[in-house]
Amino acid sequence: MITTLLVMAAITFSSRYLFLHRSLPFRVGPKMQRFLSFSAPAVLTAIWVPIVLLPQGQWQLSYHNPYLVAAVIAIITAYKTHSIYATTFLSMAVFFILR
Repeated sequence: MITTLLVMAAITFSSRYLFLHRSLPFRVGPKMQRFLSFSAPAVLTAIWVPIVLLPQGQWQLSYHNPYLVAAVIAIITAYKTHSIYATTFLSMAVFFILR
């Protein structure tokens, strides 16, 4: 198990290092940069959608779903305040109160 963890860490580090280190001759073209700009939102969406909308493996689109209510509060707070701290603390507080 520890070997797998170390190998995965090495793979992740080396793949990031190629893109971040300036002295390496490897450069990504503008089309690839544009393509890669969509990867973070796609991965994050793939993570949060099942958690928020399918908490017990079934669709729960009601105000009884604390994940959905806290996510909506987080979206509104982020839009209004532009503060990651306010967004995090308020949405977590709402989630824990509803839970």
